[in-house]
Amino acid sequence: MKLFVIAAFLAVAAAAPSSYKAPSYPAPSYPAPKYPTPSYPAPAYPAPAYNKDNKYADITITSQSDERNLDGSSQWSYAQSDYTTREESQVQKKMQGVTYDSYGKESYGEVLGNTNKGSSYWVSPEGQKFTLTWVADEAGFQPKGDHLPVAPVHVYELPVAPVHEYELPVAPALPYSRTGPGY
Repeated sequence: MKLFVIAAFLAVAAAAPSSYKAPSYPAPSYPAPKYPTPSYPAPAYPAPAYNKDNKYADITITSQSDERNLDGSSQWSYAQSDYTTREESQVQKKMQGVTYDSYGKESYGEVLGNTNKGSSYWVSPEGQKFTLTWVADEAGFQPKGDHLPVAPVHVYELPVAPVHEYELPVAPALPYSRTGPGY
């Protein structure tokens, strides 16, 4: 049955005149939209709210470097025209420390941490020269400098509490016997 329908369709299509003309429609003509030209006022920014301190206007940066490495280490430094300098470097390293899991459980083991070391040099307004060096690692922050205070050292011997030799009284031992039901 399907074959008959297809053959009938092909016979009708072959008998149709080949001079079929497609209908033509005029192109639509819409008026172009007219948008008003935007008129934005110029932004009114206030003057900067900071006043530059002109006390040190002549001090400039004479050199500066900053290096960041893929392994997590870095180092940077700068020097100023007033001879102030600072340099610092940090390295990631494995060390022993306390870690916490997502439940807050504490464990002691190997952790990654940063070690930092650096130095700084400056001259005070009175002309005194200062140099500060430091190391910060698993032992904590350790600054060194001639200008830092030093804890006093005690050279005397600490007193010792007196020891008394006497015998403490002891209660006499009484004979013990099991009494009561079941014994």
